[in-house]
Amino acid sequence: MIPFNRFSARKTEKPAWHRYILWSLMGATVLALIIGIKLYMVLFGTAITLPADTYGHLYVRTGETLESIAEDMRKMGVHPRLREFKWVAHRKKLDQTLKPGHYVLTNGMSNFQLTRMLALGRQTPVRVIFHNIRTIGQLAGRIASQIEADSASLIKTFNDSVMLNKAGFNASTLPAMFIPNTYEVYWTLTPKEFFNRMHDEFNVFWDESRKKRCAEMGYSITQIVTLASIVEQETNKNSEKSTIAGVYINRLRKGMPLQADPTVKYAVGDFSLRRITGEHLTIDSPYNTYKYQGLPPGPICFPSIASVEAVLNYEDHGYYYFCARDDLSGYHEFARDYNTHMTNARRYQRALNALGIK
Repeated sequence: MIPFNRFSARKTEKPAWHRYILWSLMGATVLALIIGIKLYMVLFGTAITLPADTYGHLYVRTGETLESIAEDMRKMGVHPRLREFKWVAHRKKLDQTLKPGHYVLTNGMSNFQLTRMLALGRQTPVRVIFHNIRTIGQLAGRIASQIEADSASLIKTFNDSVMLNKAGFNASTLPAMFIPNTYEVYWTLTPKEFFNRMHDEFNVFWDESRKKRCAEMGYSITQIVTLASIVEQETNKNSEKSTIAGVYINRLRKGMPLQADPTVKYAVGDFSLRRITGEHLTIDSPYNTYKYQGLPPGPICFPSIASVEAVLNYEDHGYYYFCARDDLSGYHEFARDYNTHMTNARRYQRALNALGIK
């Protein structure tokens, strides 16, 4: 006979509702984990994909919308999951904090990094480059192609007499303020900020040593730049520039008219002229140095630093004339007297005639 143990009993089974709660909690935990991982990936996972060692350049204009930014990235092909970007952007209220600018996108950048960069305006500077500029209008067009401001607003600023007077220039001498070079600026630079930056660069370039050299030569800075602009248009051979500058200095000191063909082209308004005729020489313009003695009212282009330095360090010689060589190499023949000059000039004219250049 097996004794009865009142403490022994069957295992008690948990009721069904208890198992249901347990499984529900486990399911909710797994779901929360999946959602958390997904949210983490949307926020911090790779959003920008680019080839190795390359960058994307995103330009956000003033007043631009999230939709247009997303469209720009779609065209660039740098963000394969734009819906995720827009989802994050809307929840971070990027539409209210978005800053215009030039932004560099890097491979592996997350949506969190991207939206934070755009919200804080952490833009990357751009390089503004201008060379071989003849007029203020050309300068405005060149700059407008490199920053957000348009050419019309730039020209308006360049024509602002108050700003010009404050900087020490007028409409004729203003080109002397702009020194062709490469400058690092923010893409959102306003026309006024660009003007002030160029004025600062002008003051840096024209340091005490260069100002002293101008004084020694007996010319103002704008006069030196004006002469440099003529030299710039006479030759693209840096090795000849100081020699040509010396010719013009000799003419100015002797009271001879400069008779510089580039000034006539400027007066006519046709920079493509290959030959200057008698008709061109009669145009009544203060820039026509055949008709009016001395330097023109201002620069006829934006001369390079090389041309400015060539004038400041002009070659001291006895030449009063020069003419392009008949080999059309771009180099020149120099002469001390008019008869020798005319011999050189006739050779050059024959070369042009042989090529049918009129």
